[in-house]
Amino acid sequence: MKLSIVIVTHNRLEELCELLETIAGQSVKANEIVIVNDAGESVETVKALYNELPITILNLKENVKHVRARNEGVKQASGDVIMLFDDDDLMTPGHIERMLKALESSDFAYSDAEIVSFQDKNKTRYPVSRKLFAYTFDIEEMRKFSTYVPSGSVYKRSIHEKIGAFDPEMHNYWDWDFFLRVSKEGFTIKRVPTASVIYAFSDNGDNQSAELHGARENYLKALCEKHQLGDLPTKNFAVLLEEPAVKKRESASERVWDGEPVKSRLVDGQ
Repeated sequence: MKLSIVIVTHNRLEELCELLETIAGQSVKANEIVIVNDAGESVETVKALYNELPITILNLKENVKHVRARNEGVKQASGDVIMLFDDDDLMTPGHIERMLKALESSDFAYSDAEIVSFQDKNKTRYPVSRKLFAYTFDIEEMRKFSTYVPSGSVYKRSIHEKIGAFDPEMHNYWDWDFFLRVSKEGFTIKRVPTASVIYAFSDNGDNQSAELHGARENYLKALCEKHQLGDLPTKNFAVLLEEPAVKKRESASERVWDGEPVKSRLVDGQ
């Protein structure tokens, strides 16, 4: 299998370098890393900082937002296996090896995660809170609340040949939509019960998962209409995690992160 990691970034150079630091430390290496710069500040410096990594940078002239940018990255990628990653998330040691192993008996695999809030100190993020995000895989329950974290997930590129690209019309819910489309077409999905992805979450409303009102409600309505999900509640993400129906889905998972901040070469070189 030839693995391409697709990362979309926009003005997050420090976070991007932390992610690349965790990729550089993997036991199994990616064949290609496609960084899609969605019309943000230059990220060319990362190629020199991480020159052992097979990095290709795709600079978009216009800010097309994260879904379309991700589609451009997948088009650019040459691997038969795609791994997705947000630029502010991290992978723990052994993640790539573990996920490729899972893909030997599936078409699509995703791992558990830890939801982490960070505080910046001297251009390095330090964790201030962490919560296990691990839930049983049940497709009917996934139609009520998605527990799929796209960062770190892997899938066979051939899936796109049948279901098409990520849907920009779903915006905040592109990943949930993608998961449901994959499932509907009968592809084999596997959940890996290891919290090997560090999912950065802000309580201050500056990332998508913390948004609530306005356009986000419209995107949820569009998702529900597309997949006949009925009327799903629009609540704060943290509130939804405490709902009894979601709490019942909580599952055991191996926690592998040591909790230490990632010091990137960008910071080391300053």
